[in-house]
Amino acid sequence: MQTQNTPPDLSTPGYWDTIISAQALYHLLNDGTRRVLILDSSFELSDPAAGQLAYEQAHIPGAYYIHAEQILSSEPGEGRGRHPLPDAGTLTTHLASLGADNDTQIVIYDRSGGMFAARAWWLLHWLGHRASAVLDGGFSAWLAHDLPVSHTAPDHPLPGSFSQRAPRMHTITREGVLQHCRAGSAIILDARSPDRFRGENENMDPVAGHIPGAMNRFFMDNLDEDGNFKAPTLLAAEFLSIIDGKRPVISQCGSGITACHNLLSMKLAGLPDAVLYPGSWSEWCAHAEMPVETGNPSGKAAAS
Repeated sequence: MQTQNTPPDLSTPGYWDTIISAQALYHLLNDGTRRVLILDSSFELSDPAAGQLAYEQAHIPGAYYIHAEQILSSEPGEGRGRHPLPDAGTLTTHLASLGADNDTQIVIYDRSGGMFAARAWWLLHWLGHRASAVLDGGFSAWLAHDLPVSHTAPDHPLPGSFSQRAPRMHTITREGVLQHCRAGSAIILDARSPDRFRGENENMDPVAGHIPGAMNRFFMDNLDEDGNFKAPTLLAAEFLSIIDGKRPVISQCGSGITACHNLLSMKLAGLPDAVLYPGSWSEWCAHAEMPVETGNPSGKAAAS
């Protein structure tokens, strides 16, 4: 795995598979020896059109816009949560249409601390594409280094040969989460803000609270004061203060978006891979038979 600032030896099959700095990305783009695909995943949950408008105003040269709800999610259905995973085949075809091949280095960024870029990163690994990384600090970091921007979309490329391969990330169903919840056999890690986790300020879903026994790791705590990811050693220490390193970890949030930020941070920290509960709280609370807890983490399993 490459560190965020050290470019790989491009004569070997090097790649970035977690994060990449703005300087390293600029170097990679100008080196010209490797195919790079940049995806702008800027989005706002409260205004679904805002991300594309921001992209049209300014973006990294050569970047294509990828919509969090139209491309990185499928249509929500009753009881499925707000952002179900996209169809793998459809997403694979879309990436190929943007010129991606199986050896393309894909870099994703946004303007929201990496929350939507991390979703795209997770999906790429889910499709088996290891050479995918999030731009550390997002578009703000690119601007902070006074790097060039574009105001026009790039020409549509020739289709690439991108294909789905063995998944590098995995999921768990609601039924699987419930089994672990009752047995206390996994750490359920909730990426929502502490107030939403406790059930004090639920403004997205009809039921407040969290999955019984879950622990809270707000995804924004993965970033430093400049909006960059914290150092891997610090991330590892912080996650290990919540997880026990013995039980498997299930990552969830409100709808399967920011849970991916915790998964990326755990990967960056060198911790074992965890699984994603894609439906997350928005699916869980849509089923009246699912147990609900409020307040601070109890650390106890739910009753059967």
